[in-house]
Amino acid sequence: MSFKRFDIEDIVISSDAAAAPAWSNNVVSLNQFYTSSDQVARTSGDYYYNVFQTSSTDDTAAIQFSIAYGDVVGSGSLDFNSNVQGLSPAQVIYKQYRTLVNGTEETDLTFGGHVSENIYAISIERARFKEKLLPGSLTLKLKTSSGEILLTDDSNYASTVVFGDAGREYELIEGAEGVRTASPQDGIYGYTVASGSYGKFLPDVGVLLLSGKALDLTPSEGGISFNTLRNSNTADNNNNLLYDALELGQVFKLRSEETISSNYVFVRARNSEFNYSTNPSNITGSGELRHDLMIDSPQSYITAVGLYNDNNDLLAVAKLSRPLLKDFTKEALIRIKLDY
Repeated sequence: MSFKRFDIEDIVISSDAAAAPAWSNNVVSLNQFYTSSDQVARTSGDYYYNVFQTSSTDDTAAIQFSIAYGDVVGSGSLDFNSNVQGLSPAQVIYKQYRTLVNGTEETDLTFGGHVSENIYAISIERARFKEKLLPGSLTLKLKTSSGEILLTDDSNYASTVVFGDAGREYELIEGAEGVRTASPQDGIYGYTVASGSYGKFLPDVGVLLLSGKALDLTPSEGGISFNTLRNSNTADNNNNLLYDALELGQVFKLRSEETISSNYVFVRARNSEFNYSTNPSNITGSGELRHDLMIDSPQSYITAVGLYNDNNDLLAVAKLSRPLLKDFTKEALIRIKLDY
């Protein structure tokens, strides 16, 4: 074994962005949705539903995302304490996402400049979105008995990127995979799509927030008559409204994105280096080369490169696909790529 210290120019760091389907089994579009009756029946079901790509009892079942309903005054779910009106799972969910987006509980959630006192949240499972979600890759179809809508984010149209406490923020507009399908005048709230968004797309935390106010509008107003129930101290089960709209829509396209950093290490074997084998069997007991031919015309075969630190600890091993012949007439340059 022979050692050589790397020079500073022998190590190069490179970063590349890699996009991939967000759903299990590298599926870009999720078209079927399943919940777990056991999870829905538990206390956690009062807060959110876990959604799977197949029956939750299948061996291949994996959580794809969770859905939840939030209300600023706690309507739509049972109060924790009959003496404290409005303090309920719905209020907890609203405050959770209000703090996530605004960094405070003092201001309500706004979408396109309009306050919505109730929201629907889709939180992508951490393993699904990896480092972040890919802007422009979203297509979400929601359908009710009254109408349907395709939603995407406005990353292709926003002149500037808005940053909040949850990272980048994009508005949800009518369209598919980054392509607007409605003209600006076909907006909601009586305004343009740009100013009357259907929610927020938060790619850095893997969350979609939907404006309950926008979805509850009639189709002629730009909504789909979601008919959210906002009764006080009542289990209105609004989570199921969003789940049913997903099941009827059957389209949820999304891609994840991550930065893959690579270390490129260049190992240089010059003509005068690494020509003698360090195999002990090549040396006699008196320390001489066993074969005279190897004195003037040595040959060796490079089969692997080990990377060591200054303490002589082996950190990594790069194996060549085939032995590389080395002698005084040859030089070798081996490029090692380390991904992390």
